[in-house]
Amino acid sequence: MKAHFKCVGLLGKSEDRNVSMTLRALTAYLQQQKISILFDESIAGIFTEPPCKVVGRESLADSCDLAIVVGGDGTLLNAARSLAESGIAVLGVNLGRLGFLVDVSPEEMTQQMGKILAGDFIEEQRTLLHATVTRNDDVLSETVALNDVVVHKKDVARMIELDTWIDDYFVNTNRSDGLIISTPTGSTAYALSGGGPILHPKLDAITLVPICPHTLSNRPVVVHDESVIKIILHQGLLGATVSCDGQVSHTLEAGDQITIRKHDHSLRLLHPQGYDYFAILREKLRWSEQP
Repeated sequence: MKAHFKCVGLLGKSEDRNVSMTLRALTAYLQQQKISILFDESIAGIFTEPPCKVVGRESLADSCDLAIVVGGDGTLLNAARSLAESGIAVLGVNLGRLGFLVDVSPEEMTQQMGKILAGDFIEEQRTLLHATVTRNDDVLSETVALNDVVVHKKDVARMIELDTWIDDYFVNTNRSDGLIISTPTGSTAYALSGGGPILHPKLDAITLVPICPHTLSNRPVVVHDESVIKIILHQGLLGATVSCDGQVSHTLEAGDQITIRKHDHSLRLLHPQGYDYFAILREKLRWSEQP
């Protein structure tokens, strides 16, 4: 087999026993195929003496041409934020339950991996968001998100008020529990539970979904992904937070501005041949079940 990928980086959650077993099997398979392997620091603990070089995330992204993430969608979200800018291809191996992002099963891993390593795969470009928080013109944080950026209340049983602008056009004053700004990838996550539409991953779009809006006429809005979205928190507001992919958060104060735009880099997400987005929707959303 002539390898399409020369160096593979492995990532996952070392404290998960199922992840550990899958990573061991994957390592043994890649070694048999004479593929160079680098371990992300997150999985170094699964071996007493790691059989491969252990490196930091940045070094892994710069040195490998394929990253294999073992775990669930949340593990891949974490990896995507740090790997997308390098242009490295990313493949997800799930652990028993079909994921929207991780769709190589452990049972078929070696068979599918052989084809993928030989260049027989489907590649998608997934949009990411770049969120900047500023206070009095000072930048407080900059974060990347594959699923969504969410401005929401923080452990307070009250609504928050925020103004939304799109491309410097005022949209509305939003009185709700918060606002979800989602990519097509994230449209099947938190945004979907908020009543947002499902956006096909190939769409160049971003959706804004209010969380429990005070006014029922406040509905989700879909805009082009070249749009720049600005959110300004009202004065007197207490207890608000901005979260990216539900994993990275920053506490907000009244008057803070959150600017969200498409990230300069997209995620190169790989799937095995036969990948069917709508089949995953049917299974995950149980569309095929009879009443």
